[in-house]
Parts: sequence; structure tokens; C-alpha cells
Amino acid sequence: MLRRWSKAVTPISKFGSQSHLNFVKDVSRQTYAGVAPAPTIEDKPHRPVVNLDKMFWSKPCSLALPRDSPLRVEEPDYQGIKRLMLKLMLFYSKQSKSIRGANVVYQRIISQVDKPPIYEVFNLEKTFKTTFSLLVLHMWFCLRRLKQEGKEGVEFGQYLYEIYNHDVELRVSKAGVNLLLTKWMKELEKIFYGNIVAYDTAILLEAKPGDFSNVIWRNIFSEDGSSTPDAAASQSVQAMARYARREVSCMTLTDKEALFSGNFMFTSLKHENTNGKGPQ
Repeated sequence: MLRRWSKAVTPISKFGSQSHLNFVKDVSRQTYAGVAPAPTIEDKPHRPVVNLDKMFWSKPCSLALPRDSPLRVEEPDYQGIKRLMLKLMLFYSKQSKSIRGANVVYQRIISQVDKPPIYEVFNLEKTFKTTFSLLVLHMWFCLRRLKQEGKEGVEFGQYLYEIYNHDVELRVSKAGVNLLLTKWMKELEKIFYGNIVAYDTAILLEAKPGDFSNVIWRNIFSEDGSSTPDAAASQSVQAMARYARREVSCMTLTDKEALFSGNFMFTSLKHENTNGKGPQ
């Protein structure tokens, strides 16, 4: 039985510990490296130059999709006998609508996390660890916003969490981890809740100025469990911290209808070749 995300025990004070870090790294060794051989130097695509220092400074805005956007997903509006039959089957019940909406929201998350731009912009290698960490970060964006809608948002968040959990289980299985799968999933669940608590704490007004970027570093970038960013990664860490703070503000500005239907898109991370231009 999964714990409700909204009632997670908060004293997970040692997330990012060496044991958790080693656990995720163990999964990583069996994932992308095991599924496909690493590209040779000749095969590696040229990464566009990105000027991170100029990104994610613009004023936050709603992430809701315009009414005429082709990316919107609308509820099917069946008529006649078909609608009657679907109503009898509870297709239009509040729970069914919430589950469909949660599926759309999760598709928005994996659309941001599974595609190359986020790895290219923030200079991340695509491994199980980074992908999992980015999934959790974007889940936090959504769950934090849903809590602002009270009980209805918390219930919707539970549907979203269950969809996320099923996806993670499939990803772990695809990586070739079939033995002791339950144990692995329990460990990943602990890491998930540890991340959520760490982000919630670090973004508080009373938090120290560097707390949030340090949490981003530990949860996503760090390979050795160190608590502060090294010089080489500092620029990328600071940029992701700005991106995360901006997305949190944008989600707050995103209306309830867009949130519950999944008709929003995270800030685009596509950028223009070598000019260093990108989302501001």
C-alpha cells in the first residue's frame, strides 16, 4: 500500500545520504548504459552553446495553454446514447475525470524530463539518476501547486502520484531490475519523499540564500554526496535553481482549470543553436 504523498513523514533529514546516492547509482549502472552502448566520440551530437547566466530571469507567467492551442487535451463530448452509456459506466464521474486529468499532467512532466533539451541546457548526462531526480523535481512543482487547491488538489495529487509510481516501476523493470523490485521501489519512494521535504524546506522565506541551490545540487547533480556545488557545475546548478523557482511561481499563476485538465506546458527549454539564446 502506497503512502499518501500529502501525509509523508517529514523527518527524512538525511536524504542525499551516501547510501541513497549509491542506491540510485546502482540502478543507473543497469539502465541507460545497459540498454544501449555509449556513443563513440564520432557519434556524439554537437551540443549547442547555451548562455546559462542569461536564462530564467524573466517575470513568471501562467503556464496555461491558450484556448486555441493544438496542444490542449479536451474532455470527449459524446452525445446521445453513447454519452448515456458512458455516464452509466461513470466515465464522467469526478474520479474518472480526475484520473484522466492526472494522466495528462504526468504526460506534461515526462515530456519535459524525457527529451534532450533539459539535459543539454543544464549539462546533465542522461542516466537513471538524473532522469529520476528530474521526474521528482517536476512532480514537486505540480504537487506543491495542487496543495494550494485544498482537499480537491490533494486528492488529485494522489492520482498523479500513483501514475508516477507506476511509471517509475516500469522504468526500473525496463532497466533489468526484476529481482527484489519491491525493495528497490521502497528505496526510491524514500528518496522521493526526501526530495519533496528538502525542496519544501529550502524554498521557505526563512531559508538561507544558498539552501535551494544546494538542494538542487545534492538531489540532481552530485555524484559523491557532497553538500555544496563544485566550481565546474556551479553555473548549471544556479541556472536550474532559477528555473525551478520560476516554474514554482509560474505554476502558482496557472489557473485551476488548466491545472486539473493538464492543459499547461512547462517552460520550453529549446534553444537556438550557437547563439546562446533560450528561455528567459
